[in-house]
Amino acid sequence: MNFSRVLLTGVAALAAASGALAQSDYPSKPVTLVTPFAAGSGPDAVLRLVSDKLSRLWGQRVLIDNKPGGGGFIAIDQARRAAPDGYTLLQLDSEHIAALPHLYKSKNFVTLQHFDPVASLFRTPFFVAVGSDSKWKTMADLIAAAKAEPDAVVYGSWGVGSPGHLGAQQLEALTGIRMRHAPYREVSQLYSNVGAGDVPWAFASIPSSQGIYKAGKLRYIAVAAAKRIPQMPDVPTMAESGGPASLEVNSFVSLLAPKGVSPAIKAKINADVAKVIADPEIRARFDTFAFEPLAWSPEEIERNAQAKSKVYGELVRRGNISLD
Repeated sequence: MNFSRVLLTGVAALAAASGALAQSDYPSKPVTLVTPFAAGSGPDAVLRLVSDKLSRLWGQRVLIDNKPGGGGFIAIDQARRAAPDGYTLLQLDSEHIAALPHLYKSKNFVTLQHFDPVASLFRTPFFVAVGSDSKWKTMADLIAAAKAEPDAVVYGSWGVGSPGHLGAQQLEALTGIRMRHAPYREVSQLYSNVGAGDVPWAFASIPSSQGIYKAGKLRYIAVAAAKRIPQMPDVPTMAESGGPASLEVNSFVSLLAPKGVSPAIKAKINADVAKVIADPEIRARFDTFAFEPLAWSPEEIERNAQAKSKVYGELVRRGNISLD
């Protein structure tokens, strides 16, 4: 008899049993979801729905801890100090994961070196919004205006390094145009100014701009996606509107855990979040925001984040963008 083989087999079996026990026992106490998004925002609203459903599924309280500000680092730093046991999770969007390392080079911070992706929540598309009185009816009109007067056309965004900023940088790279960036601190002020014509255009999600849109002050001339969005079927795609077909501007939101969470707990959280995301009540809420529900594995989250990181890294270098 090979005692070494027997011993290794026994150790493997014990490890598997321990993992199964950890999975079945989790969670045995309240779970905290830390988020950099402000209370009342679209991602926060989704997280509260998810937390309520998880609380019922798990028989434990699931608490929301809003820590906005600092470019996401306030929430990140708090979650990073937590034990890697699955009882503290962090909600981040793809820009926190993929763009921060390029924007804050002096911090030498790479998000996925400190956190493990655990579960995906949703992806949001971005529309090109102009004022209702804008003479631009299509992306072709916008691009023609920018080509006619380099550096004269202004676009707004909700901050340096945001999808709205980087998406416009990508539009410039794909078309050869040059525009000027006007970053805003208040999202509501941004779209009010676009509606008033003070800023010619901006990328916009439905939850961030819908109030001004419903008031009749905004128009969407394109969605930066390959397909039309069911909630806005009359809005053409980027290509249909005369823009570059390869330009897709979106952001996905996920839950992460401090590095080192056990595979068993990670698997349980992923499966349970996917179950919750499939709930009809949450799907209906997603529809109001034009959020696309996602059920990615941790590996798929990381793969999609790495793809975005490559694009963002090139845009940041091209535009010499920094938040240091």
